[in-house]
Amino acid sequence: MSKVKVGVVQMSCTASKQENLEKAIAKVKEAAAKGAQIVCLQELFTSLYFCDVEDYDNFALAESIPGPSTDALSAVAKEAGVVIIASLFEKRTEGLYHNTTAVLDADGSYLGKYRKMHIPDDPAFYEKFYFTPGDLGYKVFKTRFGRIGILICWDQWYPEASRITALMGAEILFYPTAIGWATDQDEETNKDQYNAWQTIQRSHAVANGVPVVSVNRVGYEQDGAMKFWGGSFVTNGQGKLLYLASHDKEEIEVIELDLSESDYFRKHWPFLRDRRIDTYSPITKRFIDED
Repeated sequence: MSKVKVGVVQMSCTASKQENLEKAIAKVKEAAAKGAQIVCLQELFTSLYFCDVEDYDNFALAESIPGPSTDALSAVAKEAGVVIIASLFEKRTEGLYHNTTAVLDADGSYLGKYRKMHIPDDPAFYEKFYFTPGDLGYKVFKTRFGRIGILICWDQWYPEASRITALMGAEILFYPTAIGWATDQDEETNKDQYNAWQTIQRSHAVANGVPVVSVNRVGYEQDGAMKFWGGSFVTNGQGKLLYLASHDKEEIEVIELDLSESDYFRKHWPFLRDRRIDTYSPITKRFIDED
């Protein structure tokens, strides 16, 4: 299959886990009705972004994977005939939690999960308090509509993560994410931050010759202190923007990707061919110095 239609669901969330799940299900069905074959939901879509505080009560939001949310979404995937990419707060066992994305195939089957590898610890993004770094490695899932690679939010800043996932055979890179602006920031800073975020991900598309789909949440949270900036987007394998969402509205969009373009881009811009893999061993060092 050379062409595939991907559905982007950009939405706001409430404090009700059940309400968010039901809302996401309705939007997945709407995307499927518009022709989507793979639908990506944003990072941690069943809740408000709770990592703005270090609060032990928030661990109650976690669930097993597979579990209740994947069960509900599996039924939707089977009914609608779509692949669903679902980012969830995973309780692995007592006291061990991950930021995890489950992949459900178009027949409703559970294909597996990817656990977020890079965990931030910034003001209002205290994820190290909640999440253990992923230990499954980078993952590619063979779905009915193509081989997809999943990375999560903070992973999007790392070319190593996208490169490895692409080298594993991913035909599309998906990034469920949750990122926003502190509302006391100036507009120039906001613009610079968003441009940096979009640019680094578009560069992954160019470097690897594969489309990138980045899905962010939208809306004010944290008692108005944070505006999640939306701005979800889709690029082809040359980094060309095929879709760009607004910064302040919920949106459902379906975009057709031509996966055969990757061969063309990689032949004409042969970055994969010309890699000097024999020179790359120093990249495994924390910093290249004399110590």
